Amino acid sequence: MDYVAHLSKDKKLAAIINEPLEPLHGRHNIPLRLMASIMSQQLSTKVAKVIYHRFLALFNGEEPSPQQVLAMPAETLRSIGLSNAKVGYVHNVARFCIEHNIEDHTLQVMNNEDIIALLTQIKGVGRWTVEMLLMFTLGREDVFAPDDLGIQQAMVKLYNIKTTDKKVLRARMLKLSAKWKPYRTYACIHLWRWKDNTPDA
Repeated sequence: MDYVAHLSKDKKLAAIINEPLEPLHGRHNIPLRLMASIMSQQLSTKVAKVIYHRFLALFNGEEPSPQQVLAMPAETLRSIGLSNAKVGYVHNVARFCIEHNIEDHTLQVMNNEDIIALLTQIKGVGRWTVEMLLMFTLGREDVFAPDDLGIQQAMVKLYNIKTTDKKVLRARMLKLSAKWKPYRTYACIHLWRWKDNTPDA
């Protein structure tokens, strides 16, 4: 795959690319994916899956439209394990997507920074959330998430970055990642996988 040869120019990154990843694919129902991302914030993957399945069960296992989610009472959403704040954020996403007529095709034709600028207007949606959406829902190959704790920890370890200054760390990460364009999403996925499979020193 093209990206492997390109990323392998970075010798440290090349050392952790054991096998090529499957090509990224876009997924449907972007408003719902954004809501699911909010539901999963600060939860383990296992717990997040349970809550998401409970959420779908409210709609007989079908993927709901933003209109259906907005019509769902807050008490019902709280009953599946969502906090008051998350219920509000999920409703915010549904309302915003309706008001701004956001559908899959709307975002597919926009560039990454314009999508980030648009969706971070929603209370409860930060840049990291939209970066994950760009990577795993829109299938964009060139997204870097410098605020992701896993990426930070992996890069500190792999590149032996010695700093406690967050601004310095971020600047170093951005400089290193610039070499990975236009395949930064694949680099991030390899960093996550390497970190999860590397025992702590």
